[in-house]
Amino acid sequence: MPNANEDTSPALNQVQQRAVSELLRVAPVADELARRFQEAGFSLALVGGSVRDALLGRLGNDLDFTTDARPEDVLKIVRPWADAVWEVGIAFGTVGAQKQARVGDADRCFQIEVTTYRSEAYDRSSRKPEVSYGDSIEEDLVRRDFTVNAMAVALPEKTFIDPHGGIGDLEARVLRTPGTPEESFSDDPLRMMRAARFAAQLDFDVAPEVVTAIKDMAGRIEIVSAERVRDELNKLILSAHPRKGLTLLVDTGLAGHVLPELPALRLESDEHHRHKDVYDHTLIVLEQAMALEEEPDLALRLAALLHDIGKPRTRRFEKDGRVSFHHHEVVGAKMTKKRMTALKYSNELVKDVSRLVELHLRFHGYGTGEWTDSAVRRYVRDAGSLLDRLHKLTRSDCTTRNKRKAAALSRAYDGLEERIAQLQEREELDAIRPDLDGNQIMEILGVKPGPAVGKAYKFLLELRLENGPMEHDAAVAALKEWWAEQEEQG
Repeated sequence: MPNANEDTSPALNQVQQRAVSELLRVAPVADELARRFQEAGFSLALVGGSVRDALLGRLGNDLDFTTDARPEDVLKIVRPWADAVWEVGIAFGTVGAQKQARVGDADRCFQIEVTTYRSEAYDRSSRKPEVSYGDSIEEDLVRRDFTVNAMAVALPEKTFIDPHGGIGDLEARVLRTPGTPEESFSDDPLRMMRAARFAAQLDFDVAPEVVTAIKDMAGRIEIVSAERVRDELNKLILSAHPRKGLTLLVDTGLAGHVLPELPALRLESDEHHRHKDVYDHTLIVLEQAMALEEEPDLALRLAALLHDIGKPRTRRFEKDGRVSFHHHEVVGAKMTKKRMTALKYSNELVKDVSRLVELHLRFHGYGTGEWTDSAVRRYVRDAGSLLDRLHKLTRSDCTTRNKRKAAALSRAYDGLEERIAQLQEREELDAIRPDLDGNQIMEILGVKPGPAVGKAYKFLLELRLENGPMEHDAAVAALKEWWAEQEEQG
């Protein structure tokens, strides 16, 4: 295929010139590094996502390079020059480095990766990447995932290399593979997930032949480790357009292998029959939650995505013709924990997201009437550090098209937040504790550490939640009265 350098289209040349000027503006460090490689007798080129982002005018501080130098030679060249060097990826041909450089009027810290040309990316019968070094940049580019990531700029001469028409696909905002998608996905099945992720991040469409290949080969994702799948899923969910990527996962059948609870929602109708299905409702909730974020929040977005996954298992057809999903939040919390654990999420994130799924209906459980102080305290206590996220998730879960009903729900939640703020001024809602601690309980009751102290503590906590803070003498009197009842019963 012709090199993009040979194209005489004025528009194409303008795009190339813009990319080169962008590189010159934001990455003078690239020229400095390239000269070191050149002096050592090797080639160096900026490659992949760095070139794509330069063309899009969004090149940041992460720079990816490719070279004909082997990793041991790269280390010799980079070590005396970089501020820090790491060899975490050296088994796969990648050397990492950090370099502080002056760009314009500011100092910037560049994160750099230099990878030796590769020819094969994956052992087709294993989940472990197999490294085989190549001898040319063209050989390296053909093994990359998508044409928009298969462009390079040879340095320091700034020669643009685009053997697979990446610029044209970038302009058309479409994802294609340099070779056939079947070969690409056989080399590394994770590229099917990456297609969905890039569609979501860049708001690009996926070429029809790529979609077809994903449908045909979705099962191949099973050989990829859960950690690699999880990392791609996170990038997709945290992107600007997650609906686009999630829709591709579901439509191609890929979600059935990595997040089967999501396509299962397409079979259901919600209890109000306001939406075509729970799946569509879920995507709306995710987008509404995103609109309430200060910055992308993985826990909130996962909770929005998974909040209704318990509905298929709890669906019941009632005698009056309605469909119910009783306790779907409890079932959904257990399913969330199981799925996230299988995807190797951290224990803390699994706990937080599962808890949000479990609590997402709590607000509705109190009805639309006036909340008692006790109910407010319990709501805050149960949410704990997740209260702000729970506020956002609960508000996002209202997707009714009935404007009057939506406004009423919004006012009701405004009222709850006002009540929380009012109580917060009078009480320490963030750390609700009994009015007497364990040592005081033992001293007052004359008991040693044991189950009785725990029961007394629980009693005082319930009293605190129900009535608010108590004076010391009143708390002591209540404890003694409770203890007398316990002794009578026991």
